[in-house]
Amino acid sequence: MLKIRSAAAARAAVRRLRPFSSRSSNTGTPVSGYFQLNNSIHPPLASRAEAHFITRNGARDFRSSSIRLFSTCSISNSSASVDNADADADAEVDSAAVAYLTMRNAAMDDAFHAIELALDSVVKIFTVASSPSYFLPWQNKSQRESMGSGFVISGRRILTNAHVVADHTFVLVRKHGSPAKYRAHVQAVGHECDLAILKVKSEEFWEGVNCLELGDVPFLQESVAVVGYPQGGDNISVTKGVVSRVEPTQYVHGATQLLAIQIDAAINPGNSGGPAIMGDKVAGVAFQNLSNAENIGYIIPVPVIKRFIEGVEETGDYVGFCSMGLSCQAIENAQLREHFKMRPGLTGVLVNRINPISDAYRVLKKDDIILSFDGVPIANDGSVSFRNRERITFDHLVSMKKPDDTAQVKVLRDGEEHEFTVALRPLQPLVPVHQFDQLPSYFIFAGLVFVPLTQPYLHEYGEDWYNTSPRRLCERALKELPQKDGQQLVILSQVLVDDINTGYERLAEFQVKKVNGVEVDNLKHLRQLVEDGSSENIRFDLDDERVIVLNYEKARIATSRILNRHRIPSATSADLIDDLQTVSDIQLPCSK
Repeated sequence: MLKIRSAAAARAAVRRLRPFSSRSSNTGTPVSGYFQLNNSIHPPLASRAEAHFITRNGARDFRSSSIRLFSTCSISNSSASVDNADADADAEVDSAAVAYLTMRNAAMDDAFHAIELALDSVVKIFTVASSPSYFLPWQNKSQRESMGSGFVISGRRILTNAHVVADHTFVLVRKHGSPAKYRAHVQAVGHECDLAILKVKSEEFWEGVNCLELGDVPFLQESVAVVGYPQGGDNISVTKGVVSRVEPTQYVHGATQLLAIQIDAAINPGNSGGPAIMGDKVAGVAFQNLSNAENIGYIIPVPVIKRFIEGVEETGDYVGFCSMGLSCQAIENAQLREHFKMRPGLTGVLVNRINPISDAYRVLKKDDIILSFDGVPIANDGSVSFRNRERITFDHLVSMKKPDDTAQVKVLRDGEEHEFTVALRPLQPLVPVHQFDQLPSYFIFAGLVFVPLTQPYLHEYGEDWYNTSPRRLCERALKELPQKDGQQLVILSQVLVDDINTGYERLAEFQVKKVNGVEVDNLKHLRQLVEDGSSENIRFDLDDERVIVLNYEKARIATSRILNRHRIPSATSADLIDDLQTVSDIQLPCSK
């Protein structure tokens, strides 16, 4: 077995294989364009390796070149002047060079193998998308075109990123080496985990297509090859990298924290949705990179992919990732642990807030110390053991649970240990973080435009929306928790000015608290309260103690006039229509 002292020594050995253009020590004849290895003269490595390429499917293969390249290399010891110590040192360096080049060519071999796997599996995705306008929720913005990557998995399905097909209106896919594009439709999409499944009906598309198998989470420093169609060209591209880190990471598209793998391969626009291949299996799906950094990319690992696919197979649609609904604090400070009566040897995290709609709200309390989750001890920094001396936050254990699964939670409360069973399920925030693939909800009455508060609505204020959007709305969006299922923060988005609402235009962007004295649960509830009004006047109580009062009959007549003036097709978004009420029941301006 070859012994290598260090990678630096190996690289130094390779540098000894330098272009040689001087006189040979043995023959005295000038040799140009050759490499010198100790006292032996050899042809350039490229030309020698070229003789040993194996052609398969039009691709050149290095599989035997790295070995056969050095099988003909010998160390000349014909000169009696070379002393034994120098010969031994040179032999060790040459052995290091052989080992280093063998490893390098093996890595190149993996890259070629990845290409072979990818040629019949990775597809280019063409998406036409149109996002809604949240300031004018009855219309869409202009359409845009984008491209991404995807790959075939079992069951005649294509796996890609959710952001590749978000807000799509038309999707096409193209195989490698084919000029034809085929229509695809989205079967399921999970925006939290940034994954989507596409289906193609055309039988012609599936001819000669191979599916890729899912592997496992790679270890640190293992090599992966990212395959896809990044910007800068139209053909398939392969970039090589190694695994740098495995830990829960913020998914930019879905604004959630799930397990991710950091690699040092470049992931550029267009790579999204392409596979990261390790050996002959998929190690993850490329999905984002780190801005203002070089060659730091992230791939979605296999556990997250399998969790998404299993949910789709069991229910036919995306089911989401579970949450306990807790806000916890690390308790690394010794005085803090002493205050909560933690005995030596106990570790855990402090519960600060509990989501009222979670099952944990039923059994846990503020200031509880969570010691373990399903028997796995939680450290004072909130981490749990993961593989070989790695640690990740215990949120990963929660997110891998299926909806309605239960977990055993050990808690320290007032110095005594308790064990509770907590049911887990996906939890919706009071203010939705994203609203892809759906039209915004709205209700218009007398020119008052009511909408539920969402983060996409705040994003309409620009990239610096945190500072430019109304402060009170921004704070509530980021901090407030729902008190019941289905609750929404309803706001007066804008006032379409008319004689009926003159003087109320400055009350835009206020939250609606009550209608005729009844607290508003959500936008659908507000619409019911307005349309069921039996009194002569209708009163809206807003945030900051502001009030709007309208004559009900005059406001109802003015609504139709205002809709006509602004060419708005309906006073109500489709999702607010009752099951028994059809679209034809709603009076449209054009019918007047």
